[in-house]
Amino acid sequence: QVQLVESGGGWVPAGGSLTLSCTASETIFSSIPMGWYRQAPGKQRELVARIRSGRDPDYKDSVMGRFTISRDNAKRSVYLQMNRLKPEDTAVYYCNVRDSGINHWGQGTQVTVSS
Repeated sequence: QVQLVESGGGWVPAGGSLTLSCTASETIFSSIPMGWYRQAPGKQRELVARIRSGRDPDYKDSVMGRFTISRDNAKRSVYLQMNRLKPEDTAVYYCNVRDSGINHWGQGTQVTVSS
């Protein structure tokens, strides 16, 4: 069972920036997607960004141009640089690895953007 540990959440005023980090307990092959999801109160969990080798990253439309996902396979880590944050970005952000049809999740990290 892959363990995922996130860090980097917090409070930020609108227009600010945060960087989320996620480190896996074991090596994740570069062909396996690593990504970030988020869940706001009363809403379903949604994909924010996803990355794997050989393909362009996927982004939720509303974060395109503001968020950047990156990955360091040697460090078993994936990152989410979030710029120009908006109040509607407020949510718990979860790191995800999907391997052989199985989703592995981190514990989540809260991001709060004040208006």
